[in-house]
Amino acid sequence: MNDILTLISGYVWGWPMMILLLGTHLLLTFRLKFPQRHIFKAIRLSVTRDPNSTGDVSQFAALATSLAATIGNGNIVGVATAVALGGPGAVFWCWITGVFGIATKYGEGLLAVKYRRKMPNGKMLGGPMYALEDGLGWKWLAVLFCIFTAIASFGIGDMTQSNAIASLFVNSMPENSDPQNVMLIRCLVGGLVSLFAGIVILGGVKGVSRVCSYLVPVMASFYILGCIYILCINGEYVWPALKLIVVSAFNPAAAGGGFVGGTLIMTARYGMARGLFSNESGLGSAPIVAAAAQTRNPVRQALVSSTGTFWDTVIICAVSGIVLVSSMLAYPEVSSIIDRPDFTGMMLTESAFGHIPFIGRPLLYFGIFTFAFSTILGWGYYGERAMEYLGGQKFIILYRVIFVSFIFVGAVLELNVVWNLADITNALMAIPNLIALIGLSGIIVKETRYYLWENRLDEEAEDN
Repeated sequence: MNDILTLISGYVWGWPMMILLLGTHLLLTFRLKFPQRHIFKAIRLSVTRDPNSTGDVSQFAALATSLAATIGNGNIVGVATAVALGGPGAVFWCWITGVFGIATKYGEGLLAVKYRRKMPNGKMLGGPMYALEDGLGWKWLAVLFCIFTAIASFGIGDMTQSNAIASLFVNSMPENSDPQNVMLIRCLVGGLVSLFAGIVILGGVKGVSRVCSYLVPVMASFYILGCIYILCINGEYVWPALKLIVVSAFNPAAAGGGFVGGTLIMTARYGMARGLFSNESGLGSAPIVAAAAQTRNPVRQALVSSTGTFWDTVIICAVSGIVLVSSMLAYPEVSSIIDRPDFTGMMLTESAFGHIPFIGRPLLYFGIFTFAFSTILGWGYYGERAMEYLGGQKFIILYRVIFVSFIFVGAVLELNVVWNLADITNALMAIPNLIALIGLSGIIVKETRYYLWENRLDEEAEDN
């Protein structure tokens, strides 16, 4: 199965997909006159309450929920896997995807609020499916997006995350442990995570956003502090690591001994794939929860949404990549892990964090556990909204049962199978969303000109 999925993943993440993804990032960046320059204004808006505006949750709660879904194991295990398979240059392509992806995340947030619908019960629904249907008139593509979203939620949303949590406990067991005991631990962990996630998911968007609002700042802060400590003890290798990342992004063979020296397309492919997996810019997931935010107009929420990619990839993924590459330069035993037949990205990250005395591995385990659990919560909400669009409220309970069940399945599956499946479903989900962004780029520019360029950010939209 893994061989088949690897083959399919290679096709869907070929040059056409990379051109479509990066091309959309560049198109919106230039048409919107580099919205990245407004990032500090966007950060200020993200922590400013706007309670009198229409919406289900605060802007910060919506951002926290989307960050909970994006700041996951793509930032830890995913970056390590990209470095192992694509070389240190993959970190550069992952970072570039994030920098230009800020514009795409901005466009997604704008369209989510512009085309959101207020239901009879007062709940706000939105996302790429409504932009595709109401903006472009392509309901068939909206249906495809929702189908791909529901499928993707089982890959990126729960199986990869529960697998990472279970692997934490398995990796702490003795090397020669009985396989039956290993499987028993995986089953127990999968069952417990399924139980706790199910309890939170039943609370709906307000329950999920409430948990994420507390969890996200804590988990991100602890992880970044750990990374800063490693960079301090790796001080003399940080600058060489940065140079190696940039040079090998265009000449993978320059990575030299201990590193993978693949082709440029392999380096770019793994970097962009992990970048999209991490920040989800262009994927179409974050705008689903952005549509529920309390905001005066589409541009305010667009700015807030864009900060998600900044924090996730431009900061956290970049720091993770530099930590890994500098550790591989500083410690031969870290770089040698890639050659192990049982290699996983988790092993590489764990070895790097092991150089923090006493608390290194516990800190990493806490980060992975909280990152993974919060991602499950966020993607549970995304999948629900996709199923609600496809069949109404009657499908939500059934979806929740299946989603929680797949948390257990992911805990016992082979990791490589899960990651390849997630890559494939991400690409299939991204294509309809990128089409919507390109097709409605004129609307995005028009709204941006009115509210942002002409200084009307505090104005309430007539149809809000």
